[in-house]
Amino acid sequence: MRFERVLKRRHAVALAFGAMIGWSWVLLSGIWIERAGAVGVVIAFLASGVAMILIALTYAELASAMPRVGGEHVYAERAFGRAISFICSWGILLGYVSVIAFEVVAFPYALSYLFPIINQGHLWQVAGWDIYLGQVAIGIGGMVAITSLNVRGLATAARVQALVTAVIILAGVALLVGAGRSGVVEHFAPAFNGGLAGIMGVVVMLPLMFLGFDIIPQAAEEIDLEPRKIGMMIVVSIAIGVLFYTAVVVAVAFVLDGDARAAAELPTAHAAAVAFDSPEAGTLLVCAGLAGIVTSWNGFLVGASRLSYALTAAGLLPRWLIASDRDETAPRRILWTLCLLCCFAPWFGRPILVWLVDAGSVGVIVGYAIVALSFLVLRQREPAMPRPYRVPWGPFVGTSAFILALAIGSLYLPWSPSALVWPQEWLICAVWALAGFALYNNATSSRTASQP
Repeated sequence: MRFERVLKRRHAVALAFGAMIGWSWVLLSGIWIERAGAVGVVIAFLASGVAMILIALTYAELASAMPRVGGEHVYAERAFGRAISFICSWGILLGYVSVIAFEVVAFPYALSYLFPIINQGHLWQVAGWDIYLGQVAIGIGGMVAITSLNVRGLATAARVQALVTAVIILAGVALLVGAGRSGVVEHFAPAFNGGLAGIMGVVVMLPLMFLGFDIIPQAAEEIDLEPRKIGMMIVVSIAIGVLFYTAVVVAVAFVLDGDARAAAELPTAHAAAVAFDSPEAGTLLVCAGLAGIVTSWNGFLVGASRLSYALTAAGLLPRWLIASDRDETAPRRILWTLCLLCCFAPWFGRPILVWLVDAGSVGVIVGYAIVALSFLVLRQREPAMPRPYRVPWGPFVGTSAFILALAIGSLYLPWSPSALVWPQEWLICAVWALAGFALYNNATSSRTASQP
């Protein structure tokens, strides 16, 4: 496969920001405010944003120094070797696949808000939620369509991403305008819910909300910019994401009181309808949410396919995933394999959304911690390595990023009030870890057998 530098600055930023802003800003705003209160959510996002920016700074330097496809895999392998790099990449890949699967479920669910007729062919219930054949079929159909778009090449996928991301930004601006017109400060009460535990209950969901900035290093070989600017874009994309999420939460809290938020199926859409005193405004915001699903879906499929390609090229995933045609410009077999894997998600319906967010976040945090350590190790071991984007106070930034990653990771453990849910979320993590162990063991055995 050959990589072409087809991504301009706007395409790269749209891939990262669009990947971060999926459906969650429409669906989960009420859950976040209920867990922590309006001010508590803002604190959670700002604190998580600072942590993510510190982590993103380590990515920025490493991506500028090693602008190669695969991102985390490349950095961790240079610092620690194959085993640790596989753990890092496999954890990040769990986050990517979780988001893609999330969107496969969220897309028909969001569409059913506009067209209830989709809810046809009742199959069964999962955790009290009905599963319909119509939703399953639309989710799978959407997955096939997004995969087909990526198979055509990154240039096509990036152009679509830039266009659809513009729709999301316009919707966010419109929501803020509406909140400014009809919001009520008293709706912020209670400002805090559940104290520190409530804030932590939001924080544990946020690593996957900010996941997306690392799409840029995954596709670094395909970005037509000098390495220093590639590093800067990573940090900028995180800052934009923090501002967008925080603005949405503030707007929803201004417009809807606690009872209205609790009763709303899609709180952000309901806030838009109330703000403009028009059901059509809510419908338009749902359309923007659908646009967010498409950008997140598309962005993470780009990231997952490039990371999977790097693992396959390194001999850590089965070689048949890479086609023999060196002129192809997209990893087609990998893309269709990811498509098949994620098509299992809609059969579990809406309950799997939260399970995927929490379980995928664990994998992401593992990867972030290893990248931060790789940053510190390479700073010490290879101080002369060319670093077009060099982070000021590097040891402080790297150490802080690692400690923050560990702190966030500890929130998922059993003794934490925001621990992973047993058995669903722990089972997702366990199955993924076992699959990774089996693949790595097989790769190692094959490599040993092939040596003379």
